[in-house]
Amino acid sequence: MKLKLLTAALCLSAFGAVTTHASAATLDDTKARGTVRCGVNTGLPGFGFQNDQGQWAGLDVDYCKAIAAAIFNDPSKVVYSPLSAVQRFPALQNSEVDVLARNTTWTMSRDTSLGLKFVGVNYYDGQGFMVRKELNVNSALQLSGATVCVQSGTTTELNLADYFAANNMQYNPVVIEAQSDVNSAYDSGRCDVLTTDQSGLYASRLELGTPDDHVVLPEIISKEPLGPAVRQGDDQWFNVVKWTHFALLNAEELGVTQANVEEMKNSANPEIRRLLGVEGTFGADAGLSNDFVVNIVKAVGNYGELFERNVGTGSPLGIARGQNALWTKGGLQYAPPIR
Repeated sequence: MKLKLLTAALCLSAFGAVTTHASAATLDDTKARGTVRCGVNTGLPGFGFQNDQGQWAGLDVDYCKAIAAAIFNDPSKVVYSPLSAVQRFPALQNSEVDVLARNTTWTMSRDTSLGLKFVGVNYYDGQGFMVRKELNVNSALQLSGATVCVQSGTTTELNLADYFAANNMQYNPVVIEAQSDVNSAYDSGRCDVLTTDQSGLYASRLELGTPDDHVVLPEIISKEPLGPAVRQGDDQWFNVVKWTHFALLNAEELGVTQANVEEMKNSANPEIRRLLGVEGTFGADAGLSNDFVVNIVKAVGNYGELFERNVGTGSPLGIARGQNALWTKGGLQYAPPIR
């Protein structure tokens, strides 16, 4: 009798696992719906914001477009959900969005206690500080006793506390939920210092009344590997979003651009032929078309083009590639091969 009960329990457990996996078929749901639901920032220039024409733009937004291009060969098939730092994780956990592409830091607790899976790092960042030039402050170590504006519900808030405690300094936090309100509080003089990811500081400075009156201090006080995240429990969808990211990096490394992608399909290089679906069934094996990378690059370009357009030296933010250069150029960006 005990053996029969154990066998029945094992069968129910196995059935439950299969049912859970089937109910998490995000790719099938996305195809049936006809759109990718993408959680983005409420407004961070260079990463996720609405431009003067009311169109969504930015590095993270281009990742949403790349996913749509991989699935539908149409980068416009995205429904954008602007989310605050507090809203972003519940929206993904509750299936209100399919992917979170919102300058979000990959941490252990978010992998474990929040049940998320980060697909990779699309921007290596670190937390910094911005102050008014008139304060004549050259280092964050001179900020003891300062009033600091910081966004709530972020690793930024925790890093701030750690940094001041580690350096035996005091500070007065002004904690606000929306980053736009944080920026306004700093711009109005409510606080001496603005802290967030350094990329965000360059973006926030553009929105200040007199941007040239402010300086970003040299210290980086944290590791902030930013990247898209999906829910745990759906490996197929995880692979689709992950290999969209890797496709952008591999395309740059192999010299495949938005301008030459059609021509590159005639390349004799086996790596390029596999990347572009001329050889193999790599796309089909992931639930996509074999030429999904061609569709991605046509839509948004490769990673380097995407970076330069949104946040690079040719953009209003003017950020150098730095750690976000390819590994072949001394940076950290590296993708596994398609083979």
